[in-house]
Amino acid sequence: MNEARLFSIIRAPHISEKSTQMAEKHRQIVFRVALDASKDEIKAAVEHAFSVKVEAVRTLRVKGKPKRQGRRQDWKKSYVTLAPGHDIDFTGAA
Repeated sequence: MNEARLFSIIRAPHISEKSTQMAEKHRQIVFRVALDASKDEIKAAVEHAFSVKVEAVRTLRVKGKPKRQGRRQDWKKSYVTLAPGHDIDFTGAA
């Protein structure tokens, strides 16, 4: 797979109270990803970018909220389950 494509798949980590609990209890990290990304592409992108082993990937599309002036864009969320012994730390704490 093209390296530029791998880096364009993962948009940002999705940090929330729920995603933090998922990371602590189930070794799952939540990412915002490209709408056209497949589970195999997401797995390859996470393994390449963070040097970790991925067990499973679950995805869902989040519908944009309606607002006064139109609506927000739809986006795709992925729950990435890491293999035992692997971890990604976004806080920067050592």
